[in-house]
Amino acid sequence: MNATENTASKGPIKAVLFDLGDTLVTFDGIRPREIFAAGARASYDYLRSLGQPVGGFKWYALRSLVSLRICRWLSALKRRDFDSLELLKKAGTKRGIKLADKQWEHLTWLWYEPLTKIGRTEPQVKETLAALKNSGLKLGIVSNTFVHRCALEKHLEQLGILDLFDVRLYSYQFPFRKPDIRIFKIAAERIGHAPQNILYVGDRIDKDINPAIRAGMIAVLKDAHTNSGKKLPPAAKRISQISDLPPLIKKINTAVPPN
Repeated sequence: MNATENTASKGPIKAVLFDLGDTLVTFDGIRPREIFAAGARASYDYLRSLGQPVGGFKWYALRSLVSLRICRWLSALKRRDFDSLELLKKAGTKRGIKLADKQWEHLTWLWYEPLTKIGRTEPQVKETLAALKNSGLKLGIVSNTFVHRCALEKHLEQLGILDLFDVRLYSYQFPFRKPDIRIFKIAAERIGHAPQNILYVGDRIDKDINPAIRAGMIAVLKDAHTNSGKKLPPAAKRISQISDLPPLIKKINTAVPPN
């Protein structure tokens, strides 16, 4: 295990929160144009099969791309994420598209599904998470994302890990996102433990590790391309893979002085 040797005077660990992308699920080799094209084609074909007024594919794809880029730009400006499901509903309704709620959710999934083809988890992730939960720890997710939970959680279900998480927070649900420490504090409240009893695992020093430390949690950086060559903050710990967590947590808890 590649973990820092120092242990903070916090704990014992009663809950573990995780970032999602490049922490629990790694998306290697993303080609944005190919992912977008695949999502556009699948969603277009679905709408056409329902007799919806989508017009030609090229215009459909172009309108979708422009709408997405504008929302991403506004999101960066406002420092908050938009809701992909609401975006599809708003844009589609303006074009005369009429769907039931479950159909809108399926449309959201079709846009996201190409990412699931390249998303992967490390070996033993499911077993490690199950072991942590079976040991009495509560588990949760805190992720920056504009993808609606209907798509994200279908993916997590396919990976066999959805039911292992007691709490799942996605930034599009809030008027702020990481590194705003308010989302960490809300996560602590919802999982039912004080920040000093929570371990937070993420791959970004700026959006995961530093704000988790400021929120009073024990922060753990998971090795990823997003932090390659970057210096670990003194108060944080490092792991190379999720399966390193059980011995690290045991070490932290062993070091906690008895009451």
